[in-house]
Amino acid sequence: MSRAADMRVRIGAVDYLNVRPLVAGLDQDPRVELRFDPPSRCALLLHEGQIDIGMIPTIAYQHREGYRVVPGAAIASEGPVASVALYTRVPIDRIQRVAADTSSNTSVALLKVLCAERYGIAPEFVPFAPDLAAMTAVEEAALLIGDPALFTDHAALGLEKVDLGDEWTAMTDLPFVWAFWAGREGALEPAGVERLQQARRDGEAISDQIADAYASAYGRRIGQPVDAGLARRYLKDNIKYDLGARELEAVRRFHESARRLDLVGRADPVRFF
Repeated sequence: MSRAADMRVRIGAVDYLNVRPLVAGLDQDPRVELRFDPPSRCALLLHEGQIDIGMIPTIAYQHREGYRVVPGAAIASEGPVASVALYTRVPIDRIQRVAADTSSNTSVALLKVLCAERYGIAPEFVPFAPDLAAMTAVEEAALLIGDPALFTDHAALGLEKVDLGDEWTAMTDLPFVWAFWAGREGALEPAGVERLQQARRDGEAISDQIADAYASAYGRRIGQPVDAGLARRYLKDNIKYDLGARELEAVRRFHESARRLDLVGRADPVRFF
């Protein structure tokens, strides 16, 4: 797995339910040093060289040259993703300001693409910590991602939920790739690539157990019960882990749209380990 026989690979994963099947068993692997952070933090740690491999937002691939991607493993969706959404108190065409979750890079870029190409609006984006009630108390709409978006009761706040995965698929007839494993060339040997691919296979096979354990732990963290059934359905029905031809076409199209909007300076094709 490692770059050298006596070195452990430092892996940075996203601190959300959706990544847990991709890291099944890695916390017990002596060849791995595993940590969990918000998506934007994962990208920063990789850029700074503090980790060797990161589950980075797909937009972050264009922020540095020379990255390679692990084939056959990603966090993707086709249709509703359930955990990345715009929550709004007003019709979409009247949104002028969006409280944007600071945990996110790709989701902010995707919403900007959807605003330009699907909704025909250009709202101001204001960075906010991920607290939906606080965000929408100040702004008319909020972008929220991850577990807070999945488990929030938006109806209790009187908000409409606009699922960004569903909106992208409706616009493009493609899946959307939210994040993938990436690192600098040479950071993984072939055995390391296979280890990450095997973790995905192992995790998908026990996704119900992963969902149950995560829901219990997350409920304790936030101090209220979490629906394990929702967590199970999310991993089985909403999240996809493929990185095949259609997913790569979706990444290409997203990066091209982001480049046209000057959200990134280039739209290089994905290159693999």
